[in-house]
Amino acid sequence: MTTTTPTLSAPAVGSFPDWAGAARQAHRAVPVGSVQAAWRTLTYLCAAQLYLLDNPRLARPLVPEDVKPHPAGHWGVCPPVNYVLAHLGPLTAHRPPGSDLAVLHGAGHAAPSALAHAYLNATLELTGRGAGWSMPDLRALMANWPHPRFGTEITPLIPGVRYTGGQLGPSLAVAQGMVLDAPQRLAVPLIGDGEMETGASAAAWLGRRAFIDTGDHGAVLPIVLANGLKMGGPSLLAGLDQRGLRDYFHGLGYRALITDGTDQHEFRNHLGAALANLRPLGSPDAQPVIVLTMPKGYSGPDHLAGRRLAPGEIHKTPLKNPRENEEEFTALVDWLTSYRPTELLTAQGRPMEAVRQALAGTPPALPAPAPGGVQLAPQQRSTANVSAVVRARAEAGRFRLFSPDEVASNRLDLTGPDGQLPPWAVEVLNEELCHAWLQGYTETGRDALLASYEAFAPVNTSLIVQHLKHRRLRYACGEGGLPSINYLLTSLGWNNTYTHQNPSLAGSLLDLEDGSIRIYTPADATRAAAVLATMLASSDRTNLLITDKHPGPTYYPAPFRDELTRGAAVWPRHSWGRGTPNLVLASAGDIPAREMTSAAETLHQRHPDATVRYVHINDLAVLGTRHRPHALTARDFAHLFGQDCPVLLAAPIYPAPVLALLAQRPDPARFNVLGYQDPGRPRSPAELLEESGLSAPALSARATALLKDHRR
Repeated sequence: MTTTTPTLSAPAVGSFPDWAGAARQAHRAVPVGSVQAAWRTLTYLCAAQLYLLDNPRLARPLVPEDVKPHPAGHWGVCPPVNYVLAHLGPLTAHRPPGSDLAVLHGAGHAAPSALAHAYLNATLELTGRGAGWSMPDLRALMANWPHPRFGTEITPLIPGVRYTGGQLGPSLAVAQGMVLDAPQRLAVPLIGDGEMETGASAAAWLGRRAFIDTGDHGAVLPIVLANGLKMGGPSLLAGLDQRGLRDYFHGLGYRALITDGTDQHEFRNHLGAALANLRPLGSPDAQPVIVLTMPKGYSGPDHLAGRRLAPGEIHKTPLKNPRENEEEFTALVDWLTSYRPTELLTAQGRPMEAVRQALAGTPPALPAPAPGGVQLAPQQRSTANVSAVVRARAEAGRFRLFSPDEVASNRLDLTGPDGQLPPWAVEVLNEELCHAWLQGYTETGRDALLASYEAFAPVNTSLIVQHLKHRRLRYACGEGGLPSINYLLTSLGWNNTYTHQNPSLAGSLLDLEDGSIRIYTPADATRAAAVLATMLASSDRTNLLITDKHPGPTYYPAPFRDELTRGAAVWPRHSWGRGTPNLVLASAGDIPAREMTSAAETLHQRHPDATVRYVHINDLAVLGTRHRPHALTARDFAHLFGQDCPVLLAAPIYPAPVLALLAQRPDPARFNVLGYQDPGRPRSPAELLEESGLSAPALSARATALLKDHRR
């Protein structure tokens, strides 16, 4: 059932391209019949990937031997995704000069669709002969599914994919991040029913208001695939009729254009109306959203042997064993032949002319960052204040700071004379949105920083893990040189209430054993500023900076060069004695350094005849060895920590992740690691240090005991 939607208001006037004009040109150049043919081809190729071993065009009658013995994959989401891709193809091919269009697949299960799309656009290499069309390539597209090279989910291993859809929720927010400060860009996230139920997606609709009056941005056109089902059952959206859907989106600040896709002309009109009424991301005016209510698995079997197929069956492979089951084989023949593939694909595996008219061609490449990211001037790198480093980096342009409403609370001094944050700094009380915006911004070649409370940053653990998976696959395709993922944690649990104590993000990242990860724990504010400048100038890294927002001592700067380049260094001013050490004292982080240096002074007074070496660790990740090319060499590790003496190490995080790193080194039993211990109830900062064994007196007592034991 199709519907007529009231006309939207007058087109927005902005600095971004004339997308409405491009749509009119595309509609004149590409007839509806070609778009329909492109959709049929995409959808046939999806079903054929799941089921066929041979006979890729059905040029002869299908026989059971042509069918896979164990069909696997996801079918249901493909038809509506294909419908959108077929309609966006002409727009991509006729986009305005100087513009780019990015499609984000919120549904990670639509990999057959993405592969089919890449094949039709001649960007998919399948047989070692290069990308292009051929019957061997077409046969490989089908017979080799599930493809070990590409996987079975949406990832950047598939040409043209810019977002990994395995993490449900952030696609709308990532799209927003992609168009920030990029008025030439249109991002189209495809958002499924299940994704609509996530917190990140729900917050992103409202989150766009955070960008009002923050600069010139591109536009986001969300397309919701409201098919009424999640993986195995009805979605929450299924409980809303068309009036309910309009009211829902109206309350979010959007105007819904609703269609079920059965009328091609109606969808074209909706797309044209949406593009004519696009506003830049920072506009407070109502934005269009297209809601496609095409049923899940549309055009495939929904009944078998008089039984209606369950939602879970449609979600994956509706026919489980058509090679052996006669009723299922008959249903498969009817299903595949309904697309009439010989009208769509030539005997050489090429799409017919009618199909090619609607294809996008090679998707426009988004701007690539310069190798190594944006470089800061030396005087900026030596700035003694974290806030000054952030401001200096922002002045260079192509930079954003995202914070969950905690810029002032994190003691970052970024406000102007009017007391307001600058346009490049955005606050919103949602860590997930902040990361999704950072992801979209950095994945399109710009630098960003997320500043948060230490206790709340772990909310983003899953998002970071998925982002890193996405990046690993990009690097596997040779797409390196991206700006780093940068996190700044300045409100630490050591000086916060019990509910604001959770240093687990650093440990979660260390557990990944990813060579790109740096966990920076500088000893003072001067070092923290220099570390932050290094982070913002880096590329292809995941940087986490842990630094206290409260004033603390400043230490002798001479060792910092080694701290920054090697990750750790000996502090001669807090070491004493000659020859092989009897004890090594080590700190990571400013609060542990404050307590451990104080403990060292007491120990020196009591045991001046001992040989004690003091080491500060600026990057916890260098302690491990596995999959860490920047780790301390065995020689450097022995130089810092000795070979047979006890080591007392104070860290700002839980001890377990640090112990896991040291377990990769010889004789890890000599390391005594102290870190945060949950006190079980509210404690003052001094009491928390004492209960964790990290107060200066507690460290001094522990060091004395270790020294005496070693001497005995």
